[in-house]
Amino acid sequence: MTNSPQNREDILQDRFALKATSYLSAGASDLPYDISERLRAARVQAIAKRKIASVQTAGSSINVGGGTAALSWGTPDGLGWWGRIGSVMPLIALVVGLLTINSVQNDNRAQEVAEVDAALLTDDLPPAAFSDPGFVQFLKTSR
Repeated sequence: MTNSPQNREDILQDRFALKATSYLSAGASDLPYDISERLRAARVQAIAKRKIASVQTAGSSINVGGGTAALSWGTPDGLGWWGRIGSVMPLIALVVGLLTINSVQNDNRAQEVAEVDAALLTDDLPPAAFSDPGFVQFLKTSR
């Protein structure tokens, strides 16, 4: 895809700007000199502000694979301290959740091993019987 949605939007904005300027330029020839000079000064100011805005936008974003990722950490209009803390909190919650899951699973494994050990020790057969190859073969053939 050569035309991304952002690219199409820019093209449409440029077309609208060209049409608007052509209509305004057509009516500007009938205006008095002082009004046309004020309009010219306003155009120069608008163009200067547009160039500054486009430079700031280009400096605060990265184009990766057709998408744009905003880098607002260092910009003045970016995230404040609460915004930064709020954006780090999901990562902290994820780490705490993973550590909790790991702890619960380790406790469950220890409990299962304890139950197996208790079953082996309270069984009628001695634990050495389970390591005897003949007994293991007997268990396999009896099933």
